[in-house]
Amino acid sequence: MSHPAAGGGPAEEPYAGPPPTLRPAPGGFPVPPWPQAPGPYAPAPWHYAPAPFPPGPYAPAPIPPAPPAGWALPPGTPPHDEPTSFLHAMRARDWAWWRPLLGLLLLGVVFLVAGALLGVLGILTGISPDLALIELTDPGTLLVTNATLVVGIPVVWLAWAVAHGMRPGWSSSVLARFRWRLLPRLTVLALLSIGVVIGLSVLVGVTAGEVEVTGPIRSWGWLLAVVLLTTPLQSAAEEYLFRGYLSQAIAGWIRAPRAGAVVAAVVTGALFSLAHLPPDLATFLDRFLFALAASWVVWLTGGIEAAVVMHAVNNVVLFLLVALLGDAVATNVVPAGLVPVSLALTAAGFGGFVLLVARWRRRARPELRTPALDLRVPPGAAPVPAR
Repeated sequence: MSHPAAGGGPAEEPYAGPPPTLRPAPGGFPVPPWPQAPGPYAPAPWHYAPAPFPPGPYAPAPIPPAPPAGWALPPGTPPHDEPTSFLHAMRARDWAWWRPLLGLLLLGVVFLVAGALLGVLGILTGISPDLALIELTDPGTLLVTNATLVVGIPVVWLAWAVAHGMRPGWSSSVLARFRWRLLPRLTVLALLSIGVVIGLSVLVGVTAGEVEVTGPIRSWGWLLAVVLLTTPLQSAAEEYLFRGYLSQAIAGWIRAPRAGAVVAAVVTGALFSLAHLPPDLATFLDRFLFALAASWVVWLTGGIEAAVVMHAVNNVVLFLLVALLGDAVATNVVPAGLVPVSLALTAAGFGGFVLLVARWRRRARPELRTPALDLRVPPGAAPVPAR
């Protein structure tokens, strides 16, 4: 712009007011009132993009993805809403009265098949298995018989998986596994009670003339090998069947835990005695006392470990004495002349083991209830499925 006094240039332009201003946008940010022509210097359209939060101890935790539809629980979730006893382990969230029936049916079918195969094996090999355990000195008979009974362990596990959809370990203890750490101390307690009483019974029988000691049997080496390798497994199988699955099934049908334990002990005790084919009342009572003591220690310890040890020590000690002293040491029946003394010693041995286990439990404090996670819907609240 030129000034008039500097050379006669054009006159100064008149004042036209302030330049146009920017209007505020609805969001509070000014936008130009005129359109912007595209070009390299055109401003980019306004938008808000928050910067990512820097990593560090105060960064917000990532939002986990929504769980899949349905109510499927992650692996390892306890199947019980509240802690329960070993005999009520079947009463999980999806408990139904027909599940134990299905499991028992499966057990019966498998054992019928095993019995048929055992008969065929006996015909082919010439070994006649003796389920009554009369021929205690025959290693072949004992081996086949024990092998047949050992089949009960995987069959019980199969029943838990198929009929209940639960881990097979629930047939062992309230921790859904066999608690091996309990075995050393329980074995000592069983030897101090049951083992000592068996020795006293043999001594009384020899003294009274009811038992004749003939010395080691001819095949004592083979018998000892079969006993040490298979008898503990045979004892465990019987406990899995009677004090395990059958007791749990009977107690599961009864809501009250103590009443269920008592009924299960009496019923399984009678069935256990009948399964061994006792020919007289005294032998029936002898084995019935054994079964009651086994059920009692199961209740005291929250698992079948003590019953397995009790059963195994009883059978192994008895077979060892047979191998070393002769087959007259152990018979299938209680000697007629020693019925009162024999039953008294039986009660003392098994009862002593129960008392020792009860005393040991106060110090060892084994687990007596299952782990639990309460997933029940509170009263008045409707469940909301995952999206």
